[in-house]
Amino acid sequence: MEEICKDLRAEHEELDNLVAGLDQEQWQLRTPFLTWCIKDEIRHLAYFDDRAALAATDPEAFNRHLEEAVNDFAAFEKQLEHVGRDLRPDQLMDWWQKQRESMLNALALCGPKDRLPWYGPSMGALSFATARLMETWAHGQDVFDTLKIRRTPRECLRHIAHLGVKTFGWTYLNRGLEVPQSPVRVELTAPSGNIWSWGPGDAKEIISGPAQDFCLVVVQRRHVDDTALEVTGDTARDWMEKAQCFAGPPVDGPAPGQRAV
Repeated sequence: MEEICKDLRAEHEELDNLVAGLDQEQWQLRTPFLTWCIKDEIRHLAYFDDRAALAATDPEAFNRHLEEAVNDFAAFEKQLEHVGRDLRPDQLMDWWQKQRESMLNALALCGPKDRLPWYGPSMGALSFATARLMETWAHGQDVFDTLKIRRTPRECLRHIAHLGVKTFGWTYLNRGLEVPQSPVRVELTAPSGNIWSWGPGDAKEIISGPAQDFCLVVVQRRHVDDTALEVTGDTARDWMEKAQCFAGPPVDGPAPGQRAV
């Protein structure tokens, strides 16, 4: 938990530093994600870090919130559409900073396998923190792309890459499809130059290349054709075209060239 919380904090700080100096006009710049502007990206993170803090500090209160959301999902969606929209950027940043700090402090006290409620099945605390890191990194990428700033990859990408590999089956089950039986070997080059690998060494289906590119594909911020990944085999190719390492209904990532850099 100490390592994942440290990396999650670093992810928060990277994005915080990126947006802290934006002017009013820049906060309204449209990002490549849906129809969201930069302010929408940050208020989304702020809201769900707020909810994550609640889940980690008061599970019963979170479950009451979840029951209300399920019973009136239309009202919940409307709340998400408007929450934080009227805040000034400095107020939004203050809210986000306080809630993520509360979340991190609570997660630091958890054991890796402690169960925390969330939107869907409960999650182990380690997986919970990894999911928050993944979401922060993914929405942060939207902001980097909007501002046309090339992001420097860091070793914390291993958490996201691991999540990407572990959600191979989920990608298919979430679409109502049969999970392919062909094993896929994933060999990624870390920012340090080390090799991170998953899957059997003799697998004929192989994905290799920069860890950052793999992470961009599984969080659906790049199409595989717009990366330096080398993909061998029909199953490996199909997975990279469908990959989704986050919860929620199945969605498709960007088309080739849509978010190429």
